[in-house]
Amino acid sequence: GQITHNEFYMLYHSTIYLNGQFTSNDRAYISPDDRGFYFADGVYEVIKYYKSKPFCFNEHMDRLKNSLKEIKIQFPQIEKLHEICDALIQINEFKNQYAGVYIQITRGVAVRTHRFPPSEVTPTVFARAFLMNPYLDEMKNGVMVQTREDIRWLKCNVKSIGLLPNTMLFEEDASKGAFECMLVRGGFVTEASHSNLIAVKEDKIYTHPDSNLILPGVTKASVLNICKKNKIPVVEKPIQESDIYDFDEWFLTGTGSEIVPVIQINTTKIGHGKPGKMTRFIQNEFLKITYQKLAGEPINL
Repeated sequence: GQITHNEFYMLYHSTIYLNGQFTSNDRAYISPDDRGFYFADGVYEVIKYYKSKPFCFNEHMDRLKNSLKEIKIQFPQIEKLHEICDALIQINEFKNQYAGVYIQITRGVAVRTHRFPPSEVTPTVFARAFLMNPYLDEMKNGVMVQTREDIRWLKCNVKSIGLLPNTMLFEEDASKGAFECMLVRGGFVTEASHSNLIAVKEDKIYTHPDSNLILPGVTKASVLNICKKNKIPVVEKPIQESDIYDFDEWFLTGTGSEIVPVIQINTTKIGHGKPGKMTRFIQNEFLKITYQKLAGEPINL
């Protein structure tokens, strides 16, 4: 959603981390020759903190490592990021709130060329903390999504900072009242613009398998673990666009959205326009391991 003027002011004057130093956001400087500026040559991660306790931090770091490896950025100091993220939560006084930490690593500053620069070029490392409150109304009541052609590149398993295609798709749908996009490539549902998609039919879970066509979701993996522990069958295969209305339930998973029921796709109601029982069960199990266990603040929907 849109941030308020006060929220923007807080972001602008907050303490951030940049290339080994904590500094004020309004005093930070990134070179215009940074390859992130020229080519979107970088990757990112977002970790949610539940009152100072991060959710699946190691899993996020594993995904960050994979993204860096895919685009051949050498950054061996991954283990230092946990301390940096914790410090940003503390310094910005988010210890007792729900917050996120955004981490971005670009290839660094180099002469503009389509070749990768020499390996001695130092990556640019940036991180900032921000408030990340839950979508309580959407989690409780469900949302509408719209189908869109998946126009992104073919390495969606890389959490790239090159998000213009995602942003264009999301902007178009959000302007029409949709919460998210349901992306379709070659007649099959892939994921959403910044979430994973999961369907339910006859008490079975269906979702696109991890591949180059989707981002391997940390929250999605947590949902699949919930299914495994509760002996809920999981089918990992692409869903045809022509079949999307045949499913009993749909829901979104993501660091920001957590578990949000989908009650309408385009103009068609899903599950009589109400969150389904399987979605609600998984949602509540997820809330137990996040808000209840990490934050000590149970949430009942």
